[in-house]
Amino acid sequence: MKAMKVILLASMFGLALLSPGQTRLADAPNANTANTANTAKFITKKPGALRDQTLNARNIEVLAQRLVTEKKLPGLAMAIVQDGQVISVKGYGVTDSQTGTAVMPYTVFRLASLSKGFAGTLSGQLVEEGAMSWDSPIINQLPAFKLKDFASGSKVTVRDVLSHRVGLRDHTYDSALAGDQPYALIAERLSDAPMTCSPGDCYGYQNIAYSLIGDLTFAATGDFYPHQVEKRIFSPLGMSNASYGLDGLMASASWAKPHVRGKGGWLPVAPNENYYKVPPAAGVNASAQDMAQWLRAQMGHRPDVLSKEVLNQIHTPQVATPGEIRSSGWRSERLNNAYYGLGWRVMNYSGRTMIFHGGAVRGFRGLIAFLPDQDIGIVVLWNSESTMPSGLMPTFLDAALGLPHRNWLGLEELGPVSDEVGAD
Repeated sequence: MKAMKVILLASMFGLALLSPGQTRLADAPNANTANTANTAKFITKKPGALRDQTLNARNIEVLAQRLVTEKKLPGLAMAIVQDGQVISVKGYGVTDSQTGTAVMPYTVFRLASLSKGFAGTLSGQLVEEGAMSWDSPIINQLPAFKLKDFASGSKVTVRDVLSHRVGLRDHTYDSALAGDQPYALIAERLSDAPMTCSPGDCYGYQNIAYSLIGDLTFAATGDFYPHQVEKRIFSPLGMSNASYGLDGLMASASWAKPHVRGKGGWLPVAPNENYYKVPPAAGVNASAQDMAQWLRAQMGHRPDVLSKEVLNQIHTPQVATPGEIRSSGWRSERLNNAYYGLGWRVMNYSGRTMIFHGGAVRGFRGLIAFLPDQDIGIVVLWNSESTMPSGLMPTFLDAALGLPHRNWLGLEELGPVSDEVGAD
């Protein structure tokens, strides 16, 4: 296993959005067919006219302010993009409940599993350049890679890794990562991990296995994964506050402290480094300003950085994830079907295609979502373990699509608490 150790130590990797259990690929579209075939059930007609999104954004800004004021949440940051334009990017509340320092648009948060979209996108860029292949066995680049079933391990592809179709149980060895074991040593143990299906045949959400993308990037480029993302994505998109790892977070001019519930309310705690050890899965830090630019690129407005072909590939459904529909709240009421693509979730939100991901790590949560046909998107980042801010996304989308109002936020139906909404 010495060769494996050398390769695995070349990258750093971590976390995940809590996700449902195994799902048979038989229930999903054929992942290897043309994009048009895969997405046919998602493509919908644009509505005759969306509501005025500038006004809609203002309404959502007021609700974000009410969350931190009325529910006494520490802080959050939010960005909204429409037609390639950033129509709102603001901070609300505080970075630290003890110091009272205001969250600004440039305040940096941990992205947790929102990081997976960067791994899928970088892989798409490398495939486009011919440095990587979606469907070649990863053993060609990582010859020491093994699964418990040797024959199965030899079939795992880049596509399988990025769509969570390696064949392993959900969150395999995440507990070891949370226990501060080194990524390289944990990755070696994949050869002993129980399997639930052959690679490509079912869905099982991963962090350790997902982070093999970092090792594959090193094998393809001779460069470390975080540097490739910085060079190919952060820098050209102008994501000037984005970084990788705990050192990157703490070096930021303004960064949000993670908060957990205490007897007297939300208490700031030291950020946990464990999941930073798996950069492709959970290593990115970024501000709302940064994520606004990321949204623009994913929505097709930066073809100089992300081509239409790359976006089509990574946003194509690969495996069904019906557990997302069976979840509570907006998922059960608004989702008609749900799949995982390549670093992104692809969902049908009340008849419209939605590209989505969420993430959570101790003291931080976040989500990103956009409707390609309607050309609108939103990202929300917050520094607590509250789930309430997640309701901002369906509230915004419902208003934009003219759907019946639902109180996804649990706020009383009152007017705005202040004319001063967030920090510009």
